[in-house]
Amino acid sequence: MQAIANFCQSTGFFQFFQGDNWKCVIMIVIACVLLYLGIVKKFEPLLLVPIAVGMLVTNLPGANMFHEVLFAGGHVHWDLFGGAPISAEFISEMQGLGVSEAILASISVGQTITPGLVDILYLGIKLGIYPCLIFMGVGAMTDFGPLIANPKSLLLGAAAQLGIFMTFLGCRLSGLFTGREAASVGIIGGADGPTAIFVTALLAPALLGPIAVSAYSYMALVPVIQPPIMKLLTTDKERKIVMRPLRQVSKREKIVFPIVVTIFVALLVPSAAPLIACLMFGNLLKECGVTERLSKTAQNELMNIVTIFLGISVGATATGKTFLDLKTLMIMAMGIVAFSFGTAGGVLLAKFMNLFLKEKINPLIGSAGVSAVPMAARVSQKVGQQYNPGNFLLMHAMGPNVAGVIGSAIAAGVLISLFG
Repeated sequence: MQAIANFCQSTGFFQFFQGDNWKCVIMIVIACVLLYLGIVKKFEPLLLVPIAVGMLVTNLPGANMFHEVLFAGGHVHWDLFGGAPISAEFISEMQGLGVSEAILASISVGQTITPGLVDILYLGIKLGIYPCLIFMGVGAMTDFGPLIANPKSLLLGAAAQLGIFMTFLGCRLSGLFTGREAASVGIIGGADGPTAIFVTALLAPALLGPIAVSAYSYMALVPVIQPPIMKLLTTDKERKIVMRPLRQVSKREKIVFPIVVTIFVALLVPSAAPLIACLMFGNLLKECGVTERLSKTAQNELMNIVTIFLGISVGATATGKTFLDLKTLMIMAMGIVAFSFGTAGGVLLAKFMNLFLKEKINPLIGSAGVSAVPMAARVSQKVGQQYNPGNFLLMHAMGPNVAGVIGSAIAAGVLISLFG
């Protein structure tokens, strides 16, 4: 009978009723909602489904797949990975670093921890590996030709980063976030999931779950969020502006571009070097013409593998102990602010530039400055054709769109330099 009792008490069903494990039930429901959005509604399924699965397994009591204490205080505690017992000094140090009471309550002096599967996978995020590899794949799939053909679009991509800094300011004024946390929330405005994960893992790892979920959820909602803002800020006449076809970009230009950008950005903002270097390396593999196999690997096999590991690891950080609080609700609200200001920044700069340009820019392409590639560019095309069916803005919008990828990486480097 004692053996049966021990078995019953070891089940996750029994543990649901212990302590604050009721929060796990809520997180499991949220995970199922995300699975529904990814599978049925097809909202960013390639990342939303792995994130939801990670969130699901980490909130199953007793599974022990992810231990937040191994990364408490923003550091990887390698000694605990090696089986060292938790000491009283370690607990005191974590209290001094402001580690949540929920995490501290789950450990005791003398306890040893056996790392779970997700603990090992999460090291790829904590060490900055997965986001950089994702950027390599993105670079291998990106054509910088529209940006090279129309360098003015670089300004539109830069203007769309307004969402990052306005969100950062709003978070600081709210009084709920430290500078490091506000920087991590603000990067949502770049509409670039890997960049948001890269910054948050360095500056505010405790917020990684809600920030990643917010970033990818709102990226999936770009076709819903952007059009009302684009229409509000432009006139009917501006939306009908027809832009001339872009010039043909030479092979030499496409090869030189990633090399020059890597050197310039790495010297300007060294903190952004890992992201920019991987992005441009992937693009160089695509454009140089002699590394086709490597380019295909970066675009397909490597990208797919890393996406799985990244999604599961990010989802696993969304535990009931840390996810369900006021900050999470604030992060979700600020996500809308970030995307709205990012969209508005690109559109308004395009309108301003038209005051001085003989050859006018359709302001709708400014909204593509948020780096949700190529979704934001497609939104510009769709809205433009609603008002002028003969207008083709997609390639023009791809210029600000890919510029936004570069801009968000630079903004991330600036924030890491300021608060890292």
